[in-house]
Amino acid sequence: MPRDSHENKGLYAYFAENPDEAHRQFFEPAPGLSRRGFFAGAGLTAAGGLLGMTIPFYGNMPPGLVPAAFASEDVLVGKDGLTLLNDRPINAETPAHLLDDAITPTARHFIRNNGLPPEDAGAAGWTLAVDGLVENPMELSIADLRARFEVVTMALTIECGGNGRAFFDPPAEGSQWTFGAVGCAEWTGVRLADVLKKAGVKPGAIYTAHYGADTHLSGKAGEPPISRGVPIAKAMTGNVLIAFGMNGGPLHKQNGAPLRLVVPGWPGSCSQKWLTRVRLRDIVHDGPKMTGTSYRVPAYPVAPGDEVPEDDFEIIERMPVKSLVTSPETGAAAGRNVEVRGHAWSGDRAVSAVDLSIDFGRSWMAAELDGPVNPGAWQDWRRRVAFPEAGYYEVWARATDSAGEMQPFAIDWNPKGYLNNTMHRAALRVA
Repeated sequence: MPRDSHENKGLYAYFAENPDEAHRQFFEPAPGLSRRGFFAGAGLTAAGGLLGMTIPFYGNMPPGLVPAAFASEDVLVGKDGLTLLNDRPINAETPAHLLDDAITPTARHFIRNNGLPPEDAGAAGWTLAVDGLVENPMELSIADLRARFEVVTMALTIECGGNGRAFFDPPAEGSQWTFGAVGCAEWTGVRLADVLKKAGVKPGAIYTAHYGADTHLSGKAGEPPISRGVPIAKAMTGNVLIAFGMNGGPLHKQNGAPLRLVVPGWPGSCSQKWLTRVRLRDIVHDGPKMTGTSYRVPAYPVAPGDEVPEDDFEIIERMPVKSLVTSPETGAAAGRNVEVRGHAWSGDRAVSAVDLSIDFGRSWMAAELDGPVNPGAWQDWRRRVAFPEAGYYEVWARATDSAGEMQPFAIDWNPKGYLNNTMHRAALRVA
């Protein structure tokens, strides 16, 4: 079986589809290893993370049997109302109406994992290496970061590059995010730029490389699930943070505790979780999920089924302009006069306008739009809408950014289902 064939499947779905192969992958020892118990083939890190111990009689387990302990295993501990898309790796999104807060609560911030979180995520012994093309390589504890650099708190938007993938037709492969792979929490940490200045960026450094402590789903040592980077110019932006706090408390484990990057306005994959190293390079970083077609789109419009050479894919940088209706909840009953509200954001830019339509796009009305609380934060908007009569309505939201880029009704298809910024349509039943 190809190594990554179960990466986007839930554990139960994987066992249901091919119980014999799943049993072999999850319970049999990897080549050259002794029989060391549960998940031996996937590594003891996974075993410790899921059960914390071996299964002495695992050899008696029939194919397709998933340990009963998993039935009570809540992979969303500390989260409220999220929709679980996958359990291995854990991917969970937030329904739009639960994103109504100006600052996304930790319990409602989405989760996008590529591998398995580290077992030991304690802040006390955590260190961050800063090396590569720097004058003064450093190894910093979280206490060092707090003591040696200015600590700042900023509201910053993180959005998965595949948010909206579920709406591509024909479907694109990958986690079928709808609208909820986005959030704007208050992150506390230090500016990456300050740390890099202290390290001394050498001439010739053009790109960062980010590394985390999470492990590959295969359990293979030394094979990270993801390692991406950004151009030096983006890394030196004042709102790119090395974060150790979230909404006034520690980071949630599934959101990267105890240390992560926050790179607002760019795909969430740039915001490395469980951060252990930032390396400066003289080439565009070529780590896992940085090459090929990962987090890339064709340089020109393509039709479904078109063969696109890998060389014609471009790395996604800034995310496109987008808006979200958070109240009323789609599908809800509403009165004849109701406040509609939500958020809007646009990569590295500000949003200049949000317009609403209740007549399927024939006419538009301007919403009241707040400015961002700081660069990188989404912007709140609202509008009281009077519906002319009872019936079924759709509220369409359309944002326009400071460069004049406007949300479309539909976008071109792309092979990986990235950058879907089509208008959000909220259904209302007006009494």
